Amino acid sequence: MSTINNEAIFSLSYGLFVLTAKTSKDNGCIINTVQQVTQNPLRISITVNKSNYTHDMIMETKKFNVSVLTESTPFSIFERFGFSSGRDTDKFEGFDDVAKTENEILYLTKYTNAVISGDVIETVDLGTHTLFIADVTEAIKLNDEKSVTYQYYFDNIKPKPQAEKKKGYVCKICGYVYEGETLPDDFVCPLCKHGAEDFEPLS
Repeated sequence: MSTINNEAIFSLSYGLFVLTAKTSKDNGCIINTVQQVTQNPLRISITVNKSNYTHDMIMETKKFNVSVLTESTPFSIFERFGFSSGRDTDKFEGFDDVAKTENEILYLTKYTNAVISGDVIETVDLGTHTLFIADVTEAIKLNDEKSVTYQYYFDNIKPKPQAEKKKGYVCKICGYVYEGETLPDDFVCPLCKHGAEDFEPLS
């Protein structure tokens, strides 16, 4: 008998999700749109870009899992499921912390607070995306860790862009910075009037 935990459904209120599907292999992608459509029968909807390989798998099989990611999710998970194609990649390769729902589709257990399975009953063409409406066949609550939001992802998980490192020299006497590849031998600090011998490369 299928398990339906309402707390798992509540976890869909906001967050970032790994959407997984299976044909000849398991695959997945990151999505940010999951909504409960009706309570009785319990149905959800997801929106998936048509260019995504997972989209094609769901179109073929009419089944999927949605895993709700937690705040402990490292950036490597977003790289694996969000920034690489699954056409030629096994996105679950190297993971030990995986399980299957009743629909035989894999999901990550370590970075997931809930997983919901769906059987597609309707598709709506949205141009670049497809809206899938599905009956919920299983909803499992795994833990009470907070779901990761877009804001949390950008503030705490996504690496900050590194400012281009300036090349130059700094005066050891007063801290004046000379920007440039090389420091002229006869350069004199405009602040403390010390010569080039008192400068060192920026670290």
